Amino acid sequence: MSAVPADPSALYRLDHSDPRSELVDRSGLSDAELRQIARLMEALRALREAEERLSEASLKYMRLSSVDMRALHFLIVAGNTDVLPTPGAIAAHLGISSASTTKLLDRLERGGHISRERHPDDRRALVIRITPDTHDAAMRTVGQQQANRFNAAARLAPHEREIVERFLRDMTAEIDVSELAWAQTEGASAHDDAEGAASR
Repeated sequence: MSAVPADPSALYRLDHSDPRSELVDRSGLSDAELRQIARLMEALRALREAEERLSEASLKYMRLSSVDMRALHFLIVAGNTDVLPTPGAIAAHLGISSASTTKLLDRLERGGHISRERHPDDRRALVIRITPDTHDAAMRTVGQQQANRFNAAARLAPHEREIVERFLRDMTAEIDVSELAWAQTEGASAHDDAEGAASR
């Protein structure tokens, strides 16, 4: 038996991953078309890996969890759109409980990442603000790298963007698991993971 191919792109060749056509009906596709599709799948793999490296680097640089970063991103967007973010809005965005949100905000406040202010229209409510230092650090590092996606999209011609958008939406629909019974069994665990990360 030969070793697993060293070339990552080989993992997306159907003759390697689905040699007996149990998963994909490739009748009617030429060898050239199959190779082209394999290259496209490899490009998607490379994109996912780049996104994972960026995410890992941002968490290490900011010394925060993924839930913390999602909360800060929410606060940045809220600030850019003149929205007054409350703890309840943050909890709804993250899909976590009020208690977990309080622990998350306490931790972020201790780290100097956020401040709590009284809501201008409801003195019983709080507004959460990202601190200037954390805002600047996030924008010049993670934010800038994420924004670079725009550059790649801008280099495409209008008709190419339509093709890419259609492809991405079509692929999203193909792999969506929201209607699959087997995929719902872990739903509670995923929610518990978010709760746990927020509470730490």
